Amino acid sequence: MTSFKSRLFNMMIRNSYLFRGRLKKETFDMNTSIAQFREDCEKGAARYAKLPAGVEVKPDAIDGIKAEWLIPSGSNPEKVIMYVHGGGYVSGSCSDHRGFVSKFAAFTGVSNLVYEYGLAPENPYPAAVDDSVKVYRWLLASEFKPENIIIAGESAGGGLTLAILLYLKDHYIPLPKAGVAISPWTDLTCSGETYQTKNKVSPAPLNSWHVFAKHYAGENPLTLPYISPLFGDLNGLPPLFINSGMDDELFDDGRLFAEKAMAAGVDVTFRAGEKMLHCYPLLAPMFPEATEAMDEMVAFIKRQLNQN
Repeated sequence: MTSFKSRLFNMMIRNSYLFRGRLKKETFDMNTSIAQFREDCEKGAARYAKLPAGVEVKPDAIDGIKAEWLIPSGSNPEKVIMYVHGGGYVSGSCSDHRGFVSKFAAFTGVSNLVYEYGLAPENPYPAAVDDSVKVYRWLLASEFKPENIIIAGESAGGGLTLAILLYLKDHYIPLPKAGVAISPWTDLTCSGETYQTKNKVSPAPLNSWHVFAKHYAGENPLTLPYISPLFGDLNGLPPLFINSGMDDELFDDGRLFAEKAMAAGVDVTFRAGEKMLHCYPLLAPMFPEATEAMDEMVAFIKRQLNQN
């Protein structure tokens, strides 16, 4: 049975539109203002912007890409998590993810590098993949060894994490030690059953995933593996940890990707959060289920980086 705290937080998140003065969930279409959506995301993130004790913020720029290091005290400078932010490929920044990623750095004890890939609709596919590969190549050129790198991300960033791994594998670029994907968006055709069955209990605006997919893919087929990694050849990927909330439209995206990867012989750990919403581990330590999920991811990362 889920905890009282998780039910309370999930109820508040699920009905967040009420706190914004709306009587029902917003419905997105292709005329919805992406600029306003980004502004709302920044404002919402400001509530979680407090840095954990001992985490240093260090701005950086990588070949013109804005980036930010979140460095916990005592971290090994040879190890890094390349963190891929979410936001439906249309929003997301160092600032609106600082609160979440700094906590992730504090929990893992590993320096996190978060960066701002090009966003749709101004910069549709393949901008996000190209920018991400550029950042990964920069890490290698900066003498970070592949076995000391983990790529992690949430939501669209979780899907992009998996797309990056596919690209690196397909182009014979040394793979990182492992990947971590939280509520990953792996199927931009939005064909999973949970897009229909979980929409009413999810906080996401109605039709938003379809709108984001069209903005990001542009004129490209939604089934391209670097757009929707669920449709890729998953053989040869590094160890993966995937966590998906069962009350999330994207639950099937994570589950089906994990099942396909397992069938391809990939070392996959998949965790389904019963009655949990989108990206719930990032809410740790607000309720026990989030903390438990975060602890399990941290243990995976420490094992992969030999930090136990």
